[in-house]
Formats: sequence, structure tokens, C-alpha cells
Amino acid sequence: MRTRSFLFLLFVTTKLLFGQDFEVSPVLMNFNAEAGEIQKKQLTLINHSAQLQKYALKISDYILDTDGNRKIVPLGSNTRSCADWITINPAFVELNPNQTAQLEVLMTVPKNGFTSRWCMLHVEAAKEQSSFDADKTLATGVMLIPRIVVLVSQSPRSNTNYKAIISKLREITKKGDKQLSFEVTVSNVGDKVIDANVYLTLANLQSAKEEKFSLSKTTVFPDATRKIVLQMPKISVKGKYVLAAILDYGHRQPLGGTQLMLDVK
Repeated sequence: MRTRSFLFLLFVTTKLLFGQDFEVSPVLMNFNAEAGEIQKKQLTLINHSAQLQKYALKISDYILDTDGNRKIVPLGSNTRSCADWITINPAFVELNPNQTAQLEVLMTVPKNGFTSRWCMLHVEAAKEQSSFDADKTLATGVMLIPRIVVLVSQSPRSNTNYKAIISKLREITKKGDKQLSFEVTVSNVGDKVIDANVYLTLANLQSAKEEKFSLSKTTVFPDATRKIVLQMPKISVKGKYVLAAILDYGHRQPLGGTQLMLDVK
């Protein structure tokens, strides 16, 4: 039961504890090396257990769905991967109780590496099996290995290609809902990861009164699309309205918007 609880600890903090067994920091490594440059960062690993423990570091690729969920894919299958650019030294380490290790992560960007890339590092506690454990593994068909994930990104300092669009605003309110719900799509068509701030504005065409609702913040990677759900109170005053979903992702870029008409009778 304790092993299952570990799975919920992935991707949640910038310094991650693994049930007091081991600790890795940071869990976000953002490189900004220029094409042809080598950049180095330190990864700290601490053994909090009461016994000697071995750890292995592995690299994997992932993609994101429209809800922002990460899905591991075969190494090298993602065209945005920087897995081949990373060197970990050492990639295997053995620590005594309460011992700390400083690991070196090198990002070697090729001369044509002008775009944003990313991948994941898995820090895994090597699990040594007794004959009894081996029997249990055979019976269940699966063995869970304690691990912490480090998200790695690389984008040159000179890369300023921020560009995103917002579209497809539609109502998704269900019968019995206490609030109105709307879905909108944000697409990152540039080459930089953006932090998208999306909110609703409602304008009454008769009175020209305008209200703002439901700020949502989400991260959108290059080439990715995110579906965002926004909510607002039900409209009590009859009339015609313009509802707009506004996208603000900073970096001196103009606000984006998409809208629809509402006729409240």
C-alpha cells in the first residue's frame, strides 16, 4: 500500500521527498544553452533510508495530451526530444544512510539546436529481491520500483518565438449544473513554453456593462494544444451578450481572444 502512494508524488514540487527514503532536487531543470554550447547543472540526491542504497538514473521521452497529461513514449520518437543531448555523471550511485551525492547533468546542444526540446530523468532506487520477493513478483506479474521524475527542458536564450492562439469557445454546461461551463482551446504555435492565463469576459450589448470571470493558468508546450474549462455564474438578467475567452501569455505579446453570442430569454 505504501509503494502505491509513491506514485502520487510525481511532478508536484520543486523539491520532492520520496516517503523519507530518498530525495532529489531540483525536479525541474531548465537549460538555456545556445546552439553549439555545453551547459552544466547539479542534481542533488540524498539517501534518507537507514540502509545502503543504490540508485540508477535513466532518460525517457514523453508527449502531452490535450489535458496536459504526460505519456512516456519510446526514446527518440519525440521530435522535440533532447535525450541524446544529455549526459549524466554518474548515472549509477551507491549511498550510505543520510549520505548526499552531487550529480552532474550536462546539456550538449548541437550546432543546429535552435529549437525548444525536453525529456525526463528517472531517478530509481535499485530494488534487490529476496527469493520471497521474487515469488511475490511472479504472482502479481508486476514490481513497483520507487522513482522520482525530473523534468528537463532546453531552449536557447536567443529563442524568443512566443506565439499562441485561442479558439473553439463553446458551452459545455450540463443540466442541473449550478454554473455555466465553457471549453476553449489554446494552441502553442511558437517555439517557447508559455504560461497561459485564460479568463472569460461577459458584455451586455444593451447596457455595455462588462464583467470578468474564471481565471485559469496552464502551461502549454510548443506544438501542443490544451483544452481549458472555464466557469461563470448563470446570467440572471435577460438580454443579448457577447462572451469572450481571453488569452494572456505575457512576453509583450498581444492578447488573444475568441467569442460567441449569448441570448438570454
